[in-house]
Amino acid sequence: MAVREVERAVAGRQLTSGQRARFQASALLARAERALVRNDESLTPAQRDTQLKRLEGLATILAQIATREPSLFSLLQEDAEVSEATRRLEREMQLQAGIEVEEEPAPEPTYSNVGRDRTALPQSVVQAQLANPFLVPDFSQVAPRVHGYLAGWELIEPLLNSFEQAAPGAPASMALPEPRPILLPEGLDLMAHQARVLASVAEGHRTFLLADEPGLGKTAQALLAAQAADAFPLLCIVPNVVKTNWAREAKMWTPSRSVTVVHGDGLDVDGFADIVVVNYEVLDRHVGWMGEHGFRGLVVDEAHYIKNKKSQRSQNVLEVSDRVRQRVARPLLMALTGTPLINDIDDFRAIWQMLGWIEEKKPGNVLMAALEQTGFTPADHAFYPAARQSVIDLGIVRRRKVDVAADIPARRIADLPVELEGAMGRSIRDAEAQLAKRLVGRYQAALEHRRAGYSVLGEDGIDHELVRRVAEREVAEGSESRAGDGTNDNVFTMVRKIGQAKAELATDYAVQLARSAGKVVFFAKHLDVMDTAEEIFARRGVGATSIRGDQTRKARDEAIEAFQNDPDTHVIVCSLTAAGVGINLQVASNVVLAELSWTNAEQTQAIDRVHRIGQTEPVTAWRIIAAQTIDAKIAELIDSKAGLAARALDGAEEEATTVDVQVETLVAILTEALTEGAEE
Repeated sequence: MAVREVERAVAGRQLTSGQRARFQASALLARAERALVRNDESLTPAQRDTQLKRLEGLATILAQIATREPSLFSLLQEDAEVSEATRRLEREMQLQAGIEVEEEPAPEPTYSNVGRDRTALPQSVVQAQLANPFLVPDFSQVAPRVHGYLAGWELIEPLLNSFEQAAPGAPASMALPEPRPILLPEGLDLMAHQARVLASVAEGHRTFLLADEPGLGKTAQALLAAQAADAFPLLCIVPNVVKTNWAREAKMWTPSRSVTVVHGDGLDVDGFADIVVVNYEVLDRHVGWMGEHGFRGLVVDEAHYIKNKKSQRSQNVLEVSDRVRQRVARPLLMALTGTPLINDIDDFRAIWQMLGWIEEKKPGNVLMAALEQTGFTPADHAFYPAARQSVIDLGIVRRRKVDVAADIPARRIADLPVELEGAMGRSIRDAEAQLAKRLVGRYQAALEHRRAGYSVLGEDGIDHELVRRVAEREVAEGSESRAGDGTNDNVFTMVRKIGQAKAELATDYAVQLARSAGKVVFFAKHLDVMDTAEEIFARRGVGATSIRGDQTRKARDEAIEAFQNDPDTHVIVCSLTAAGVGINLQVASNVVLAELSWTNAEQTQAIDRVHRIGQTEPVTAWRIIAAQTIDAKIAELIDSKAGLAARALDGAEEEATTVDVQVETLVAILTEALTEGAEE
């Protein structure tokens, strides 16, 4: 009966993981029963022949089913791995047949549930799983198992050793094809090194350890690779600090694809979205449904986060990857990390396993086949360079800024939106709402007063001259000394609060940069943000020094000397006002702007501490922006004013002042509030 049920599922193209387990359990029982019949001396020859004939008929049906669904052949092999689901079904079928079954000790779980306080199953996901045909598993291209001369060898340690013992100058990146034309959204363009990865995807490559240095566009490469491979739905597991940025980049590079971001229990997640973005911190709640959702692509950003296989975070990622690979034969799998491969190579076990290159204790089928083709064993010296190349050819891609300097601008600003969560995020949103409400009240009171004379309303029903006057009055009355209790915050206190809320997220990102790309210059505006950053750097074991306004000249020089020459000093925390001019920090090529400047000139001066004569690499300034707050409005205004400095050189116009940006920020807030009020 069980075999016939599987036969019907295959005929209807509705084969599930449960039916595969039923197929394998039936084969195991038939094999065991055949052995029992042959060795049962109580049976007469006629009885034995009758029983064997029945079992042979069952075996014939199993073979016919496998012929129609070739992926099932692997389950018939003697050494096929037997899942817990198969063992459970096997025992149930034995009990139904009246056979006594000895209790077996509970197996050690492959993935621990420790630390999973709760699981979530968003209603939208349930609806999608019931409605979408992409949930049907795809086993059309299962790799054959390899049984050759290396079957008895321990291979994982030799593979890792092959990287640690690499000859000087040995390639660290797979060969990539030449770029080919690709249709991109209007206004966007790819650099040559990015296009080569996409060309490889177009040729059929599906696994990548993309280890480009920060600033070389790994996010865009991953999203466009999914587009080229049609690997949707796509799951992106990323750090919290870049979750919002991933959603923004997805909308920019793949505008035809819908994107959803998982927050907390995912109550507002769109189960039908093409791209699902989730951060490591909440992944434990969603492993269950994500493993069954039918993802055809998986991207793990900052993949060095999973280097400790014993951590719950790593186990969650490995479980999701394993279940994706169980359902789809050749999914797109990408691990993104800027960490060089020569550091702590043993940490890459988890990444290789996530990509399917290795299993727990042995190479995966594809890698094993490549190792077999070398003709060597770990006893041969030639095995190690050949094995290293075999792993690299699976998809290791590593480019440095200096390697592709011709592709990228000498200086670029990359915005990194972050989501402010928790009590601090709610406090800031509430304070912004109160600020907008106060501005609207002032505007309405002034409008009533002006009606005695005259008021010029625009087509949108707003007196824009009055809006500007209200904004100018607010700035004139404001001061950073005003108490920030959430009910009387002005633009100064709002910006300061946002800087405090961003401090930990900005520092986390600087830690990633320091560990993957070398020295980092970290700029902040307020002392409390600098204090928070230095405390976190110390806690994370990242050596840091600082430049502040209250330092002596000697202390300042010692800080610069340490940053430039001490290999253990990875970060210099700088005050925007105290370190914005007069110092040279070109030993770094990455700058983190934790807080926004009020003018483009101040921002440019900070970046120019790194982008100056003596700099040999392209400079990237990472501007941390709190999404859906006035932080984003200020960033837009600074950028819009950036061109004024150039025009000022010709005497045509002067650059915007701090007050100009503050007024324009409040004008934008008040105009938006009045527009929303009119619509309501």
